[in-house]
Amino acid sequence: MSAPISIQSQPTWSEEDRARADHYALLARLFHAAPDAALLDALVQAGRSLGGTEGALPQAWAALAAVASSLPLQDVRAEFDALFVSVSKPVVMTNGSWYITGFLQEEPLADLREDLAELGLGRRQGVTETEDHIAALAEVMRHLVLTGPDEAGLARQQRFFGRHIAPWYADLAAALAKAPGVDFYARVGALLLAFMDIEREAFDMLEAPAE
Repeated sequence: MSAPISIQSQPTWSEEDRARADHYALLARLFHAAPDAALLDALVQAGRSLGGTEGALPQAWAALAAVASSLPLQDVRAEFDALFVSVSKPVVMTNGSWYITGFLQEEPLADLREDLAELGLGRRQGVTETEDHIAALAEVMRHLVLTGPDEAGLARQQRFFGRHIAPWYADLAAALAKAPGVDFYARVGALLLAFMDIEREAFDMLEAPAE
């Protein structure tokens, strides 16, 4: 199964932008498909360096690493399938239109497609997920981070995040937190929330008037 958005990136970024892009890439991967053994091992290793007791993001990393080290791979895969794979309505929806309007294929998706077209991005042929899937949106943000380190690029990131991610990412995290029988993906939701909160606060600061 391929990612919903087809993009390319250019290797010109700061260490901070590299870290941001890595977080977006990880979230895209985790919501796109169940992790494999190599990814679970990588999460454990990352948790050792990024996890901590102070701050929501280090705490989220520590919790995710802990559950990645304790759960069998088959349990994590079963959790992904139980949450997100369904012939009808999944237990947890991962599309922005659903959280914004209560329906799929609504106006937010049309607006997103217009913005993607302006950015020169589009959906790959044969992909079933719509562009407002959280994995696709995270991939777009990764692309914008890596290709737009200047002021104009930051403005593009800010606008895309504010229009298409900020209105609903916390609702997705909350849905994962309260879903029955969820362990691994509740921690993924906590990581999503902690990281996106930092992004939102940083973008809000760009709008704040200089003192």
